[in-house]
Amino acid sequence: MIPDRQRLVTLHTTPDDHRIARLATAAIGLSLIDAAIPMPLPGVKPGLANIVTLIVLARYGWAAAAWVSGLRIFAGSLLLGYFLSPGFFMSLSGALCSLLTLAIAVRLPQRCFGPVSWSILAAFAHISGQLLLARLWLVPHNGLFLLVPFFAVAALAFGIINGLIAARLLEELPAQQPEIDHA
Repeated sequence: MIPDRQRLVTLHTTPDDHRIARLATAAIGLSLIDAAIPMPLPGVKPGLANIVTLIVLARYGWAAAAWVSGLRIFAGSLLLGYFLSPGFFMSLSGALCSLLTLAIAVRLPQRCFGPVSWSILAAFAHISGQLLLARLWLVPHNGLFLLVPFFAVAALAFGIINGLIAARLLEELPAQQPEIDHA
């Protein structure tokens, strides 16, 4: 008999937990690649990790996509050294707006809406959330909104590209398979 103070705490995980951890790891890796790509306008990034979010949304639903996105933001900010900095909050606000938009978008008719349209909507929501936070917190001047056309073009371009990549991967990746728990 082990005394209470020496009792080991065991963590029980599910196959869903393992899947989310693997997918979040892929998203974090893509975020690190994203951070290394130089862009002409600060704040404009391709958003490669959103490809993983779109695949997770299509395959496993909104809750799993929210977990993957949240884990990516927190772990990515720790790895890149900007946790709790303005960049972290900008990323978080963009992701929250994107996730809220995707929660609505997945309920739209599938014959008209899919990974490409979801990606475009999420990209516009992401940049809207970031610009709103920047305006309210970092740059309290309406001149910030003069950048909207540049950010909108980037959101449209990267939204289309990421959506097309996600759609292609969804076609090519094997369908869900039952997981074997190796624990």
